[in-house]
Amino acid sequence: MSNSKDIFIHKDAEFKIQPTLGNHIAIDKGVYCTVNANIGSYTHISPYVTIIGGPKSSFSCEGINNIMAGARLICGSDRFDDSGLFGALIPEELKGRQIIKPIIMKRFSNIGTNSIILPGSILEEGVLIAAGSLFYGTSKPWTVYKGNPAIAIKTIDSAKARENFKILENKDFNKTNLNMDQ
Repeated sequence: MSNSKDIFIHKDAEFKIQPTLGNHIAIDKGVYCTVNANIGSYTHISPYVTIIGGPKSSFSCEGINNIMAGARLICGSDRFDDSGLFGALIPEELKGRQIIKPIIMKRFSNIGTNSIILPGSILEEGVLIAAGSLFYGTSKPWTVYKGNPAIAIKTIDSAKARENFKILENKDFNKTNLNMDQ
């Protein structure tokens, strides 16, 4: 993080584990994160987003991402079955089964206001999870998902986003190693 530039993290944002940060990042008031987080360049995390699951869990966004206000990213959760006791304060030896799977946001993917993303979800490049949706699984690239459960409702033409990214990538002020060919 020490080499990162153009970083804004609101004083009321809380990371239980130090995140890995790219450049040009804004993290707003009330963001709460309990997982290992890797936040790519040109990412905005809006107010009151929670990214939870504890220290065994992880979250990654590759860059050019937005997570809108009130979204819930659940990277780890109790299974709530007959395998034991559940809750953050239960000793490990008495706990039941847990679902601990990373959430991955590929480049250009976005999560709408008050959406919920469940453990193990992979948002492929250019995906939009519409406001208020519940998403689980692996999306298709450049697709809009909506509803509870979220279903694909339309595809997005990626041409303009890719064109604008190339312009952004070539600006003198932007040397952030966001090569699209990686």
